This record gives sequence, structure tokens and C-alpha cells, in this order.
Amino acid sequence: MKAVRVQAAAALRIDQIYRYSRERWGVARADAYILGLFGIFEEIAAGEAPSRPIPADFEVDGYVVGYGKHFVYWKTLDNGDIGIVTVLHERMHQMDRFREDFGA
Repeated sequence: MKAVRVQAAAALRIDQIYRYSRERWGVARADAYILGLFGIFEEIAAGEAPSRPIPADFEVDGYVVGYGKHFVYWKTLDNGDIGIVTVLHERMHQMDRFREDFGA
């Protein structure tokens, strides 16, 4: 299986998701959600996640897969590993946030 590399913007978003979830629903649910999110990362690395290409408007080669109320944006890195670019809530304006996180 390929290694998963969580990029800086994704790490920040994951931290925000955890803190929000913990404050809203408690530690147990926040922990479960984040563990499930990392489970999706493992599925991506194993080639088992139902990903689709990132829309051409984003001007980036990569893929997106849904998890809960979020979208995980990822790409294959030059060394073959998986790079988790960012994780965005479904209600966020995806293109604006993606460009903010990825610098696209």
C-alpha cells in the first residue's frame, strides 16, 4: 500500500474539524469521525475509495472523495505516495477554499 502524506492545509482543516466536532458533539464522536476520516485515507492508498477526478475548473490534477459531511481532495505525489491536499465541508464554497488551501 502507498504511504499517505497529509499536506499542511489538510492538517489544519483536520484539526479544525476535530475541534468543532468535539465542541459540538463531544470527544467520543469527534474521535470516531476523525478515525473514520483516516480510514478513508487508507482506502485511498489501497485504491479502494470511490474517488472521482477534481473538476477541471480547479486547475489541479487530483481526485476527490466524500466522507460524512466533508470532501477529501487528494493527489498522487511524484514518488507515488498519496498526498491529502485538503478536507473541506460540503457547505464550503469548494473552489474558493480549495484555492485558499492549495494556492491554486
